[in-house]
Amino acid sequence: MAHSHSHSHSHGGSDPVPVGPVAAKIVVGLLIAIGIGVFAGGVLLWPSQQKVDIPMPFQDATGGAVSTEAGKVLSSTLGNCGSPSTGRVLTSAPAPGLPDAGPCVQVLIAIDSGANVGANTLLEFTHTPGQPNLAAGEHIRIVRQVDPQGITSYAFYDYERTWPLVLLAAAFAVVIVAVARWRGLRALLGIVVAFGILVLFLLPALRDGAPAVPVALVASAAILYAVLYLAHGVSLRTSAALLGTLTSLLLAAGLSWAAIEMAHLTGLSEDQNNQVTAYLGHISITGLLLAGFIIGSLGVLNDVTVAQSATVFELAHASENTSRRAIFTGAMRVGRDHIASTVYTLVLAYAGSSLPLLLLFSVANRSLGDVLTSEAVAIEIARSAVGGIALALSVPLTTGIAALLAVRAPSPSR
Repeated sequence: MAHSHSHSHSHGGSDPVPVGPVAAKIVVGLLIAIGIGVFAGGVLLWPSQQKVDIPMPFQDATGGAVSTEAGKVLSSTLGNCGSPSTGRVLTSAPAPGLPDAGPCVQVLIAIDSGANVGANTLLEFTHTPGQPNLAAGEHIRIVRQVDPQGITSYAFYDYERTWPLVLLAAAFAVVIVAVARWRGLRALLGIVVAFGILVLFLLPALRDGAPAVPVALVASAAILYAVLYLAHGVSLRTSAALLGTLTSLLLAAGLSWAAIEMAHLTGLSEDQNNQVTAYLGHISITGLLLAGFIIGSLGVLNDVTVAQSATVFELAHASENTSRRAIFTGAMRVGRDHIASTVYTLVLAYAGSSLPLLLLFSVANRSLGDVLTSEAVAIEIARSAVGGIALALSVPLTTGIAALLAVRAPSPSR
């Protein structure tokens, strides 16, 4: 839905105006007070940047971070496993495998970066599921390890995806800017700011062991202030959407806590959380799960509240001498359609992310009741329910705030 924002800069009697200075002052005052609280919370919870030990799976032989280097597949042939050249730095042809070791796919890799650039290495892969199928000419990432004796070895890490991702990101940015113009560019800047807050504040603060819920709320609120005002400009319509989103976010935090407590969700059914428990024992997994619920509700809440606020202001502009009640009722009709479409989108998105898990359950011939009440699925159900409730309640909240600010003034007599 396209929304015109040119009306807010003119001064004719047909423009939406506040009900009175008191309503506008209350909303702006609340947002300023919340903003000060968010800033103070950010200062108090700001990560100390203390050094933490790198978890064992991510260490090299010296205890440092594993480094990856560029490689290019030169050839891929079938041979015997057990070649002594596997993983070694090669300046000549690799040695053959052992006669009785069974068949392997032997892949010769050119090392394109790092200390041994210009040399080759050999990688071996068995015919088992999950092994990469490398073809000549493909670019990959390889892990370089140096053992205590100073011997260097290489292993496959992942495919090289830099340029495909750069092209996708560039296409995304071009399409957004081409369609949404300056507002699209500001939205892209908002995305950059949001990721900056996550990377520079949220993750380091959680790593330091700060309480997850306050950290998530402060980070989420900071993201909302930046993203909404950057993308939609500083105006009463944006302020109405922001206040509605912040209120709904706080509600989502309370609902998330209640859902986790009532359903006894621990988060330990997820492998990544088990790794966090093993290597970062000072971090609360329940708190991390709750923070994930809060952060996950941001996008959908933001979408709905911005649309509702814009709808209210457009209705106020289009209908002369319309009461607050009539504008609220009209915007709620639009909001109900938005709720209906967004809720099933939300649920299907979570279901899509859980498809591999649901497939495993179906193969295991588990009953539907067992599947739905198992923690891995219960987390997604709780996340969907919390997001849906917060989404539904955000519509009347934002609509009411916007209707208070956007009632149209009567046209002056000429």
